[in-house]
Amino acid sequence: MDRPRWFLAVAALAALPLIGATSISSKKTVPDAAPAPVAKGMAMLSAKALAAHDQFLASDLLEGRGPGTRGDEIAEQYIAAQFESYGLQPAGDNGTYYQTVPLLGIATDRDKSALTFTKNGTPIGGPLKFGDQIVGQNQTQTESDAIDSDLVFVGHGVVAPEYRWDDYKGLDTRGKTLVMLVDDPPANAQEPDLFKGKARTYYGRWTYKYEIGTAKNATGVILIHTTAAAGYGWNVVSNSWGGENSFMKNKPGAPALQFAGWMTEQVARDLFKAAGKDLDSLTQAASSRDFQPVPLGVKLSGNVASKLRSFNTTNVVAKLMGSDAKLRNEAILYSAHHDHLGIGPADKSGDTIYNGALDNASGCAILLEMARVWSRMPAPKRSVYFAAVAAEEQGLIGSAYLGQNPPLPSGHIALGMNYDMIPELGRVRDVNMNGIERTTFYPTAQRITKALGLTIIPDPEPEQGHYYRSDHFSFGKVGIPAFSIDPGHDVIGKGADFGAAWSNDFRANHYHQPSDQFDPSWDWSEAVQMAQLGIWMGWDAANAATMPNWKEGDEFRAARDRSLAAAR
Repeated sequence: MDRPRWFLAVAALAALPLIGATSISSKKTVPDAAPAPVAKGMAMLSAKALAAHDQFLASDLLEGRGPGTRGDEIAEQYIAAQFESYGLQPAGDNGTYYQTVPLLGIATDRDKSALTFTKNGTPIGGPLKFGDQIVGQNQTQTESDAIDSDLVFVGHGVVAPEYRWDDYKGLDTRGKTLVMLVDDPPANAQEPDLFKGKARTYYGRWTYKYEIGTAKNATGVILIHTTAAAGYGWNVVSNSWGGENSFMKNKPGAPALQFAGWMTEQVARDLFKAAGKDLDSLTQAASSRDFQPVPLGVKLSGNVASKLRSFNTTNVVAKLMGSDAKLRNEAILYSAHHDHLGIGPADKSGDTIYNGALDNASGCAILLEMARVWSRMPAPKRSVYFAAVAAEEQGLIGSAYLGQNPPLPSGHIALGMNYDMIPELGRVRDVNMNGIERTTFYPTAQRITKALGLTIIPDPEPEQGHYYRSDHFSFGKVGIPAFSIDPGHDVIGKGADFGAAWSNDFRANHYHQPSDQFDPSWDWSEAVQMAQLGIWMGWDAANAATMPNWKEGDEFRAARDRSLAAAR
């Protein structure tokens, strides 16, 4: 598509200081231990520029940046214009800043869709209400599909040989609709580290549940929602699945679910009761390796109609070439996703635009400001790549596409650092980089955070499975040591419980809702801290004699070793 040069003018205007935006004194934030180029770069970071980027990207003009929409295209052009204005080289397709990601948008046509649980041909409780009781989509990528499928409860739906766990026990899943719990099998007193204890593994993510159901040629997968298990309320599920969702296009003949969805806990309880079962008892039974799949004697019947839209979105990718003749063919990678949910169901105020100011205009603001600063620093030995990736909210699609089609081999990428949803509450004393402790880069990160007056803390919400919910996961899967940089909860000058209380309130009342809007009173010093950390760690990784790896025994170590061997 044609990318007009006039966006440079828009970009320049958007980067002007905002009235009331916070600023940072470089004298207070640049530690003596930083290498001279790093100290120079950290001193150049501007809180006003960060706020300006966020305000523009989260404005109503961009209509929530839904993938493949006018608003998201504006965001892509804005980001590319900024990269170009910084003098960074394009690293997308055919000498451009844009890597095309072909997608198919699927929106369930609720007026033409009807699903019912039936027992012996008799409906149970009447037609299910889309949005209120059930949500989901037909992933076969056809306009309409009839469903008449037996329901089977398969516990957590997990197959994990490393934990000697199989919830299917030889079940023939073809043609079945699998009912699953949304989390990992729980640890117990005998095995406190089972499925990493309190931490959420990928087996507990909804994406895994649909993947395993698809691989087993099931007709459908329905997840039982509870706030405790999912980590968010039903409103988040309903909003996220209430409009169009995006998918990579299926290969001909590839298996796909006719219905991939969620149901509320109350609907599940009523369903199990009608089947002569007790949800609580079966949930308890599912916590054991001895669990056997339970046919419910109930069918999912009806049809799912879909509105289909074929479109392209783009990852916006730029690079700063390294200074070393040999090592410049290797790189570090910074990323943040530019999309959000677009226009969706109205909230209580009638607002339908899901602006995504924190999720993730904030991460894009940091990505852009770091790109500007890096362009004014002496070039490190390795190259530096900046990627604003697409369709994260649809299941990490843009980053997955970039990971599978990288601008240079994944074995040449030393480190990946991602920014996703950075609160702007003021300076913090701690930082979480979930997964960094699993890499050989960890000692370097500990040294740098200490010099910056920060403490690396474990994930404060391990049950949320954050590592598997953001774009760094896509890069980890192809072997790149990658993680997100997230400020902790210990906000300087606030009470001990302030950060955790804010996080709980945001997740309950603003996450994936229209109220995630730009606030001119935000304190961007928190984002400046996280950008400083990213620049310093990036500098060390870009100049290190050897590239980091995952530690021995880590789930991504084999992929890393393969990519390094292929890159030699």
